[in-house]
Amino acid sequence: MSHPGVAIPEKLFFKIGEVCELAGVQAHVLRYWESEFSMLAPQKNRAGQRVYRKRDVEMALRIKELLYEDQYTIAGAKKRLANDLRGGKIKTGTGEGGEGYASSALANEKSAAQRRSKVSNARLASSDGSKTAEDRNALRRLATELRELLSMLEKESQASTPSKK
Repeated sequence: MSHPGVAIPEKLFFKIGEVCELAGVQAHVLRYWESEFSMLAPQKNRAGQRVYRKRDVEMALRIKELLYEDQYTIAGAKKRLANDLRGGKIKTGTGEGGEGYASSALANEKSAAQRRSKVSNARLASSDGSKTAEDRNALRRLATELRELLSMLEKESQASTPSKK
């Protein structure tokens, strides 16, 4: 039994309600899965709310697929996920564009690692202390990305805390 692909929005962070809607399960189910599956571990923001990343959403969808569609037990799903992760092959359903959930996340992580590697290599190449133009540009892009992340986190934090008058 197969379900149509779930389109995961291109966002950095998801709240528990958004993940529940995407996965089609209730919040208590997600929280239970977090206690049972160590690979589903969302971070918490300063207000203590769960903050899921795309890879967490993908993992929740994979867990749901194993439990609900493939009829695995919790223990069986844990073993299957552990084997898939160990073997480097996480087979999940497909999202829009036919890409597997996990392969998409792995590709994103790989490209981020490659960007960090380029910055490191540029630093090593300029051992005299001067920065190359490529190095400066990479640092500017990184700084911009970090500012955007900080801005999003601050907006989320302001939205989650009641205003004091």
